[in-house]
Amino acid sequence: MIRELLKEKSVWEKLMATDKPIILYGMGDGADRVLKEFSVLNISISGVMASDGFVRGQVFHGFTVQTLEQVKEEFNDFIILITFGTNKPDVIDRIKELNEEYTVLVPSVPVAGERIFNRGYLMRNGTEIMESYNLMEDEESKEVFRNMCYFQYTGELKYLFAMESSKDDAYKILNLTSEENYLDLGAYRGDTIEEFLKYTCNQYKSITALEPDPKTYKKLVEAIGDMPNTRLLEKGIWNFDTEINFETGKGRGSVINNKEGVLTPVTCIDTLAKETPFTYIKMDIEGVEFVVLYGGYEYLRSNKPKLNVACYHRCCDIYRLPNMLKRVNPDYKIYMRHHPCIPSWETNLYCI
Repeated sequence: MIRELLKEKSVWEKLMATDKPIILYGMGDGADRVLKEFSVLNISISGVMASDGFVRGQVFHGFTVQTLEQVKEEFNDFIILITFGTNKPDVIDRIKELNEEYTVLVPSVPVAGERIFNRGYLMRNGTEIMESYNLMEDEESKEVFRNMCYFQYTGELKYLFAMESSKDDAYKILNLTSEENYLDLGAYRGDTIEEFLKYTCNQYKSITALEPDPKTYKKLVEAIGDMPNTRLLEKGIWNFDTEINFETGKGRGSVINNKEGVLTPVTCIDTLAKETPFTYIKMDIEGVEFVVLYGGYEYLRSNKPKLNVACYHRCCDIYRLPNMLKRVNPDYKIYMRHHPCIPSWETNLYCI
């Protein structure tokens, strides 16, 4: 797979070689990260666009934000770069329409970390990537893995759309029962607890949920706080018990920040498991999944709870996390699924 992939041009190489105007679609953190990489590669953009309802005369990096119609008036042919994330069906459908009419690319910049999935990265890490690919339990997981690599490298949406499946498919793998002790790491406002309840028909033994952001934790309590056999903790998760700086106020994007932030208590899976024998653990924790798995080494090795682990925050997650899980407990069967979202967010490992 790696040898064949390297025959393709990376999304960055395509953009360096093009003579077409490059138009950013989006104005958030993703766009900032793309422009940071562009500054290194000496790539220039010709404009910034947004959906019609979001265009209000804003200026982003020196460009007045335009609608698609305004861009079309200025340029005959151009490349659209998707630089924001969405799982909203209507927005995804709109991007699919754009992809049929224009050249649309998605430069993959990681949610966490600075590494870019480019040619050099692929060449340096190809051996480990293939080791992880071979750990996938079924052919569908291998196909998802392959398409994930192709999408991140080429930026072409056809690979992303080819690897989509529903949450129903993933939960068939997990096969949750009414006897689950559920640990939700990164509980946010309770959306993943609601998802858990949907697939257990509101039957469970216990729920333990962690959310370190104070404002978000308050919303979690409002949504979930009166449920029976439920414990909500205003804590972060780490590989041991301590206090660390946490950058709050960013909702789902609130992250650990060693340089600044609010000093926040954190714990680890092994500590939490001393009180509750968890049978199912979900973690979507903004790029610290690898560290947190180390903090559950003893429990995962001895008890093998079902796992739902996000593997898209860092470029290395799709290969480093499966390799690590197999080292912790060789008996794990590891599946990979991607649920509709642009870019390759909502890509998870389901382990049983």
